Amino acid sequence: MSQYQQPEYLGQRETVGTLAYAAPEATRGSFIRKTYLHLLGAVLALAAIDTAILTLVPAETLNAIFGTVLGGQWGWLIVLGAFMLVSWIAESMARSATSIGIQYAGLSLYVVAQAVILVPLLWIATTVPAFDGILFQALVITVVMFGSLTAFVMLTGYNFGFLRGILMIVGIGAMIGIIGSIAFGFTLGLWFTVLMIAFACGSILYQTSAVMHDYRIGQHVAASLALFAAVALLFWYVLRLLMSLRNE
Repeated sequence: MSQYQQPEYLGQRETVGTLAYAAPEATRGSFIRKTYLHLLGAVLALAAIDTAILTLVPAETLNAIFGTVLGGQWGWLIVLGAFMLVSWIAESMARSATSIGIQYAGLSLYVVAQAVILVPLLWIATTVPAFDGILFQALVITVVMFGSLTAFVMLTGYNFGFLRGILMIVGIGAMIGIIGSIAFGFTLGLWFTVLMIAFACGSILYQTSAVMHDYRIGQHVAASLALFAAVALLFWYVLRLLMSLRNE
């Protein structure tokens, strides 16, 4: 018996490895619910971790860490490289077909990494008087945008698989731009932030469509991680945009 094969229920054989769109309606619905419940859990865990860091770690300690790690020309580049490596490892773990424990470990690892890399931006947003209330605004905008994009895909059933290649090209270009700006000290500007918001929205459309068309039953942890990454990216750049507009 295959490792993916499950017993027969009510005369139907349900296979964990079956594409979600080809599975029975009840099974497909259960897969989608699990995916979004795991997404919600990841978001809440992220909020809890960042709240704990910003609340429990003294401001002087955070200042010292930011100054040491991010103060040099290559500090942020090293952090970004480490985040990319951890993200790749976490995504690979989340797609494990051999152990559900490894899948959850991958999702947990990614949530922790995302929480850590968000700390500097959240610290600025919550401590600078000019940014009072901006965090809540960014949260509301992110939730509304994510909800609207998700509802559109779910209601229309449209397959946004064609975005994969476009997102890969734009993502590589954006990464080159970010590395270049850090290495050579130039500012990407407001246009780049807007572009990345559009990129994050495209990622949400693609990943939501993938939940319906590309993922297999049993891959809800990996699907939730991919959605979580897109939502976190959207929140990051929405917050950056609001902060930039406040500074003008």
